[in-house]
Amino acid sequence: MDLNFTTEELAFRAEIRQWVAANLPADISHKVHNALRLNKDDLQRWAKILGKQGWHGWAWPKQFGGPGWNAVQRHLFEEECALAGAPRVVPFGPVMVAPVIMAFGSQAQQERHLPGIMSGEVWWSQGYSEPGSGSDLASVKCKAERVSTGRGDQYIVNGQKTWTTLGQYGDWIFCLVRTDSSGKPQTGISFLLIDMKSPGVTVRPIIMLDGEHEVNEVFFDNVEVPAENLVGEENKGWTYAKYLLAHERTNIADVNRGKRELERLKRIAKAEGVYEDARFRDQIALLEVDIVALEMMVLRVLSAEKSGKQSLDVAGLLKIRGSEIQQRYSELMMLAAGPYALPFIQEAMEAGWQGDQALSSLWPRGSTHCAPLASHYFNYRKTTIYGGSNEVQRNIVAQTVLG
Repeated sequence: MDLNFTTEELAFRAEIRQWVAANLPADISHKVHNALRLNKDDLQRWAKILGKQGWHGWAWPKQFGGPGWNAVQRHLFEEECALAGAPRVVPFGPVMVAPVIMAFGSQAQQERHLPGIMSGEVWWSQGYSEPGSGSDLASVKCKAERVSTGRGDQYIVNGQKTWTTLGQYGDWIFCLVRTDSSGKPQTGISFLLIDMKSPGVTVRPIIMLDGEHEVNEVFFDNVEVPAENLVGEENKGWTYAKYLLAHERTNIADVNRGKRELERLKRIAKAEGVYEDARFRDQIALLEVDIVALEMMVLRVLSAEKSGKQSLDVAGLLKIRGSEIQQRYSELMMLAAGPYALPFIQEAMEAGWQGDQALSSLWPRGSTHCAPLASHYFNYRKTTIYGGSNEVQRNIVAQTVLG
């Protein structure tokens, strides 16, 4: 195992760094570095910039219009984007459903959907969790019944999905649906692609603890879905779902964002004067050690993939460690800012907000970096729950990795 980058890989990193510096809009980078609110336009603008370069699907093989980068190149691209202040690419299209369509979808599905994902024009949502099906995803009840109509075979979909991240922007949603209830739960699930503009689809907001509209409920009331939108075979959706979740949980580790947020934590600690406290520096140092250890775990996987060797299935481990690290740096930022982290003003999440005279006493030292801290602290409580709770992940790791 060699964790050092080659001369060619370092040259590739420099090329990516130069391109990102020239193409990442300054207003978006400012928002990311200061943890301010990103709107749909910000996210889609960056997606389209990447799409024009053929990099919105940066992990795609060349045969599907991607750059064909190896695992190390993909890691370097993600790291340079994160450190430069690029927003995290909304993963539901390029990272989640696209690999499933490539691996299991028909040629017609590939030709219809992959170009819109790569260009950043089409926004995808994920329809997995239900009110009674979260970590126990195989228990989904959203039902799809196949019928013959004058317009050809259709699936009639009825049910509900929940915690649909940014579903208010969705053009399409990929869903796990119940097509057979006669056998084991895993054997009766299918994978459908549903146009969110279809009659009968209703999206309702869920306002989070931090006051943000980040997730939604999605209801399906006799929604007609053409049978051609079934990915792969009927009742084989659980296989495709597991394939997708491996991509999602590795992505959740988000070690590159962790490195960027570590630097933000240091800036806040220095600005608030607590960096001089040896005990607080010790906590930052321990966090940095864990981020480096997580990065080494990622690099071990990349090294194995690059050399064609079999690596352990560590997606669950990466998810556990990455999500816990995200919570820790949000907690340390709150501690660093002390009482200045407590005010919770939604308007302060907008770029350019200065507050009025009555509120200026909340941050008397002009510590505008404190404004988003409470919101992020509350929001990051979710990281050990979504994508499969860490408790469930530990059981999976015990069974599949430890034996």
